[in-house]
Amino acid sequence: MSRGARTAPAVRASVAARDEHGLTRFTALAIARVDLAMASKLAVDYSLYLVTGRDLLPSGKDYLESLEESLQGGVTLVQIREKNTDTGEFLEIAKQSRAICHKYNVPILINDRVDIALAMGADGVHIGQTDMPISIARSLLPPNAIIGMTCNTAEHVRQAVKDGADYVGIGPVWATQTKKVAHPVVGVRGLGEMLEVLDGTDIKAVAIAGIKSTNALHCLHGGVSRTGHPLDGLAVVSDIVASTEPRLASHRLATVIRAFKARPLHRFSLSESSGYTRESLLKSVGSILAAIKQNSPLVHQITNNVVTTQSANATLALGASPIMATSPEEMEDLGKIPGALLINFGTIQNLDGMLAAGRHANSKKKPIVFDPVGVGATKYRRESANTLLNTWQATVIKGNAGELAALGNSSEVQAKGVDSVGQGFADPAAFVRNLACKERCIIVLTGVTDWVSDGTTVVKLSNGHPLLGDITGSGCMVGTSVATFCAGASLTAAATRSSDQEDGVLARGDMLAAAVGGVLAITIASEIAAARPDVKGSGTFLPAFIDELGQLTEEKIMNAANIQIE
Repeated sequence: MSRGARTAPAVRASVAARDEHGLTRFTALAIARVDLAMASKLAVDYSLYLVTGRDLLPSGKDYLESLEESLQGGVTLVQIREKNTDTGEFLEIAKQSRAICHKYNVPILINDRVDIALAMGADGVHIGQTDMPISIARSLLPPNAIIGMTCNTAEHVRQAVKDGADYVGIGPVWATQTKKVAHPVVGVRGLGEMLEVLDGTDIKAVAIAGIKSTNALHCLHGGVSRTGHPLDGLAVVSDIVASTEPRLASHRLATVIRAFKARPLHRFSLSESSGYTRESLLKSVGSILAAIKQNSPLVHQITNNVVTTQSANATLALGASPIMATSPEEMEDLGKIPGALLINFGTIQNLDGMLAAGRHANSKKKPIVFDPVGVGATKYRRESANTLLNTWQATVIKGNAGELAALGNSSEVQAKGVDSVGQGFADPAAFVRNLACKERCIIVLTGVTDWVSDGTTVVKLSNGHPLLGDITGSGCMVGTSVATFCAGASLTAAATRSSDQEDGVLARGDMLAAAVGGVLAITIASEIAAARPDVKGSGTFLPAFIDELGQLTEEKIMNAANIQIE
């Protein structure tokens, strides 16, 4: 301690002595402010941020007991929120909460009420867009106080940075019953834009609203910005507070968060940093094809009724087992079966089934291939695609130029129904790379030339025969083939795992290789089939194509693949 420095108790003693002699009078709030000012700002772990709500407690569950069990389960930061409580009761609850939190060395914040924070010695406050401005709160609080701000737009985040917030709570990610929100739900897909504003700053960010153990990993993975800026934590209310076992509820969430943070950021490929070679990529494709033929994985397909038969036949030809179930009531059971899920909404007939299927696939770490057929054609399709992608995390998104342009809000390529109009993207490699970063998954852009990217590596594929364009559903069969190869990659990865511990990923296996393999299977089989003497046109091409799809080997793919890695 430097010469002349004094401890907080010494300052309090000095204040009391001066007060006794009538020289000055400090209020209790001022003394509390002195206590806080003497301490240095805490290093805060925002990983699992509990926001309390006593009205959510299960019947018979004591608030303080629940709070302590939550801390024992892994909560790292606590905010006390008492919107409908008298000041005196709020102060008493806050004091008791502080004692428990500090017992576990966990910081405690107060929602909105700076006076309560000062009076009970909180570590800081959290304020909303309609609460006290950060500048005023900062002038009242000691310099070491933590101040967080709720932000619902990128502009809110920019203002919070300018005003000097220590962290921001961004969302709402999902609809919630625990707090009335004045702003529309931004969804997981909307978090990245706000996080990008924080690039180059030391301001932290937590996602808010509707977060629970079943969607936490999706939120963490999907919330990363295009620039690679991740969330620092998740703010949780009812999943912990409303639980009869808050220690277990907290532990589930903390385990997911720790596992995600322990891994390098990824987009479902294995070698984003070290890169791929033609040989290594095609060797992986061959190994996946062998795994499909050996294990016959289940490929669950919710697809349009125009192509159901062709898609099922293509799945069988590759060596997998198709099931075309659409009822929401079946999805939990189907989600438990190893394999992959394809969601193709060429004819959107059961959106609830698609939502349920994706949720259960994510929970069981099954890869999901999303084929947004005709997504740019109608407002309903665009809104449905957004709802699906905010409900579950896609592993691969496959589409033509018009579909992916609509999904990426690009005006460079237009769509007419399910078809693209115009010349395509001026720089397709840059487009797929950027969309992969935005959607946090593998992107497959189909066309005369196919492009596949994980956001780092871009693979250009130049196989295929024009007869593919003369049969119905060839594009949809590419989605089926990609899903089949994803199932094979998933089973291959599962065979090498030594434990069932949470590993912070939503799908295991090299899905870039799987996507490349799925495209090559269709395009190479089409070339071989078209060269057969018995093929006279589209009518004879389709059965020959299915035959050749079933006779594909690693050697055939290796010899025929026209592949370039960028």
